Amino acid sequence: MAFDIDMIKKVYANMTERVDAARGIVGKPLTLSEKILYSHLWDGKPNKAFTRGKDYVDFAPDRVACQDATAQMALLQFMQAGKPKVAVPTTVHCDHLIQAKDGAATDLKHANQTSSEVFNFLESVSNKYGIGFWKPGAGIIHQVVLENYAFPGGMMIGTDSHTVNAGGLGMVAIGVGGADAVDVMAGMAWELKFPKLIGVRLTGKLSGWTAPKDVILKVAQILTVKGGTGAIVEYFGPGATSMSCTGKGTICNMGAEIGATTSTFGYDDSMERYLRATDRADVADAANAIRPYLTADEEVYANPEQYFDQVIEINLSELGPLLNGPFTPDLSTEVGRDMTEKAKANDWPMQVEWGLIGSCTNSSYEDLSRASSIAQQALDKGLKMKSELGINPGSEQVRFTAERDGILGIFEKLDAKIFTNACGPCIGQWARYSDPKNAPKNSIVHSFNRNFAKRADGNPNTHAFVASPEITAAIAIAGRLDFNPLTDKLINENGEEVMFEEPTGWELPPKGFEVKENGYLAPVADGSGVVVSVDPDSERIQLLTPFEPIGNEINGAKLLIKAFGKCTTDHISMAGPWLRFRGHLDNISNNCLIGAVNAYGKKTNFVKNQLTGEFGGVPDTARAYKAAGIKTIVVGDHNYGEGSSREHAAMEPRHLGVAAVIVKSFARIHETNLKKQGMLGLTFDNEADYDLIQEDDTFNFTDLNEFAPDKQLHMEVVHADGSKDVIALNHTYNQAQIEWYNEGSALNLIKKENNA
Repeated sequence: MAFDIDMIKKVYANMTERVDAARGIVGKPLTLSEKILYSHLWDGKPNKAFTRGKDYVDFAPDRVACQDATAQMALLQFMQAGKPKVAVPTTVHCDHLIQAKDGAATDLKHANQTSSEVFNFLESVSNKYGIGFWKPGAGIIHQVVLENYAFPGGMMIGTDSHTVNAGGLGMVAIGVGGADAVDVMAGMAWELKFPKLIGVRLTGKLSGWTAPKDVILKVAQILTVKGGTGAIVEYFGPGATSMSCTGKGTICNMGAEIGATTSTFGYDDSMERYLRATDRADVADAANAIRPYLTADEEVYANPEQYFDQVIEINLSELGPLLNGPFTPDLSTEVGRDMTEKAKANDWPMQVEWGLIGSCTNSSYEDLSRASSIAQQALDKGLKMKSELGINPGSEQVRFTAERDGILGIFEKLDAKIFTNACGPCIGQWARYSDPKNAPKNSIVHSFNRNFAKRADGNPNTHAFVASPEITAAIAIAGRLDFNPLTDKLINENGEEVMFEEPTGWELPPKGFEVKENGYLAPVADGSGVVVSVDPDSERIQLLTPFEPIGNEINGAKLLIKAFGKCTTDHISMAGPWLRFRGHLDNISNNCLIGAVNAYGKKTNFVKNQLTGEFGGVPDTARAYKAAGIKTIVVGDHNYGEGSSREHAAMEPRHLGVAAVIVKSFARIHETNLKKQGMLGLTFDNEADYDLIQEDDTFNFTDLNEFAPDKQLHMEVVHADGSKDVIALNHTYNQAQIEWYNEGSALNLIKKENNA
């Protein structure tokens, strides 16, 4: 039986009436995305049509999911909201704070020792406020959610950008910052700009070496890392219905890498099979009762150009396996000859040192079974591994079942390292090097979603390429980046030429899923007596102090850093070893923008302090300005804040005295996170004004006292020689968001309203 089945049945009971009303108001057939959005309005039954990409809308999500790294700050904020219990079903999953090094048993034991303070804090807070808690080792949040909580037609938010994985089960699931999650947990509306809609029609059928991963790698090539910004991507067509549920999840998961708000698929037979296989027949039965409401109206998929803002078509029968990377998830290359040419032209290391299979993107039973079919062929054909191989199962249920069925044993016979059911190398929790900054140039291939510089192992010289699990396995065995398993032969230990046959696998385990201990702890019915204690001297957990409003007079501000080129949340607030400070704002602020490249000097973590004329690290310089009572600004390029949903990338600059972040364009989640923390997130009206900003500039906001929706702001830039420029700045703040700014943060406003 499913978790929260009564809540799901209530959603379905309301959905038919609300969708019918929305269809009448909009005056045309509806996409699946629109059906879910209109049926989850905060005010209930729809009474107006919303303009895509323009109208801010209040929604009522059905549930919230948090992973341990982001849950710390989210729950620290929730503790300030004055609520005795979360208003919607919420879960916390401990998957980020487990470092991959020696193997599952040793690594999990080490994590429980080194992060016990954090795990105990999260468990006690969860118990107090009615939150379901998944222990370390239980699995990766998005795989666990897909197995237990996701349901067709639902709306979920989560404090991780890959929350979108649940679109594989027909949800609108959206990654947010912790402050957004706090709103929903506190029983308030959640605001989102009504998304634009991108339709992806899939024809043909996957076969051979091509996998669902190749679909999203192709979409990333087409749309690039920012092409999906502000949009929901809805997949449909015969190619979509022929694909497994977990394969759909893979595609939706990596939608975060194109900037999409989320991605989803209409409810179909594969989703029903997955629900029943994961002991949720009650959800499948309830979904079947309103099946037409859990996919788009027929007219939409028949004539998609009339209903989507953009339509892409991909013939799966013509799609081949791809490798995306290095350093960006949208640089796509076909395996084999194309990779040979591109690698030689760009001096990419051809030898592959590691293959890594798992992460929230590709750690299902199906993924492991298909990769293991390649591993079994290596054993049968007498091939030796030319690379190291690492495996991260997605959940304890997947791990236990895969071990029972002999899948993990196949990998182990090839000396693969089975890591914990956790994120591991995917989010930088990989103890590969003792000194990653000075580690050698090398290539790795993995089935993860992101491949930014230093992402997996902290080594800026690691060239990471994203591929399907089966291609990852084949390339790891061959040891060469340009190996094409469709055409190339390998020499086995007997000196014979052999070739791989096409991978095979199981959509679902033939003998069903099985698990002895899934790692779930339910909260007590009444948490009022639960005590959450935080050591005031702790280096890991720090109770929050509310931010003071920045105010409507910003004069004499200084430039903290002008970021050059790509500046992701990894650059703004690194993961890896810094994850241990995710619950301590002051300590983790010591990594603020240390990965961003300074436009002056092109170095990282090396900026000018205008007060002394000396150069130093970004956090130290920011602290010096803050101590002197001087506000600072950060300037950036396009798609600033791309990547993870981590709100630390907004909270750290806020804590260190940054008043405004001014860029050419924002990634959606990061822009919202800045707003939530009471900061100014602004864009250049004229992108060329980025070039006007000089290292020694001083900034005065001339009309901030007139801050209003749809009204430009202006900033006077005073150069060191006394000359001045006035720059026009755009923003997307509505009146409610301006109130967040005026109060110092969205959380401050929540507390004020609760105390009223």
